Amino acid sequence: MKTSQQRDKNIFENLFVLELANNHWGDIERGLKLIRDHGAVVNKYNIKAAIKLQFRKMDTFVHPAFQGNEDIKYIQKTEAKALTKSEYQILIDEILRMSCIPMSTPFDEESVDLCVEFDMPIIKIASSDINDWPLIEKIVSTKRPVIVSCGGASEEDLDNIVAFFDERDIPLCVNHCVSLYPSEDHELHLDQIDYLRIRYPDKVIGFSSHEYTDWSHSMMMSYAKGVRSWERYIDIDYQDIPVQKYCSLPHQCDEWFKAFNKAKEMSGGISHQRREIPRDETKYLDALVRGVYAKNKIKSGTVINKENFDELFYLAVPLRKGQFSCREVFNGETLLKDLEPDTALTVNDVNGDYSENHKLRQNILERGL
Repeated sequence: MKTSQQRDKNIFENLFVLELANNHWGDIERGLKLIRDHGAVVNKYNIKAAIKLQFRKMDTFVHPAFQGNEDIKYIQKTEAKALTKSEYQILIDEILRMSCIPMSTPFDEESVDLCVEFDMPIIKIASSDINDWPLIEKIVSTKRPVIVSCGGASEEDLDNIVAFFDERDIPLCVNHCVSLYPSEDHELHLDQIDYLRIRYPDKVIGFSSHEYTDWSHSMMMSYAKGVRSWERYIDIDYQDIPVQKYCSLPHQCDEWFKAFNKAKEMSGGISHQRREIPRDETKYLDALVRGVYAKNKIKSGTVINKENFDELFYLAVPLRKGQFSCREVFNGETLLKDLEPDTALTVNDVNGDYSENHKLRQNILERGL
């Protein structure tokens, strides 16, 4: 019987999380355009995407003595981007209209309640909150799938949060993340994906990306390494507001999704078993295989085995249809007719399994020139 964690973890597979940069500066019109412009690219490539908001209950999130403080940049920016519940509803309705998944990062306990009220299918824990246990416990109480970014986290931090979610059977996706905004290529540490997959083999591993020089190579590499969920900040060039380097514009997300589809195509999608070998590939390789030819005249009734094979036969290309090849092993088969020098040894020339086993015989008859 599958646990809820096993069932619900599929929500993370090939999921793209698009976070509205700077909470779209608290401007509803900007937020709606952001959702529409990026939603159009999502739909163009039929991508499974969540568009993520940030929730904070501002009258309690910031200490009363510091509310309105313009000297602390984080507080000033956060207060400037605050929205009402009805404004959030407008954005969520637009996210759903664009066939995307609404999602949020709550930064306090009251905001977790808001996630439940808006029925967010997934909740995000930011890297900065990986040790905020009151917040984490509140999030876990919702029983909803969670994505956690692990920028700056120690191994102990990671083990603790993974164990905490496992004990409660809550689906958890662990995002590799470098909390540098923006990140240079040499700071990406994509080999940490291997570390996370080895340490947490039953978890979907994601990649929260803040680099700004490329939208293809890190996608191709992360997909090949086993990442199955991705996150980026998104923005638009609108209202003369500068776009942060770590944000992706719609045309850059277009490149990102295109690289994702190419990575899927090149990877093939089969990692749990041997792939089915196409006939054209088999035919090509058969043309390179050496066939069995008689060295000298060999009389009917000769018994062929590994002890006398090198004395009686040699191997050379091309391989003819019905001819034995270097792949076969002889173990007491009897020659049914005389063979002249340089004559091909075929499946019709001997008795035993090679001539009596229909499937084996048919395979030999169909290969070669």
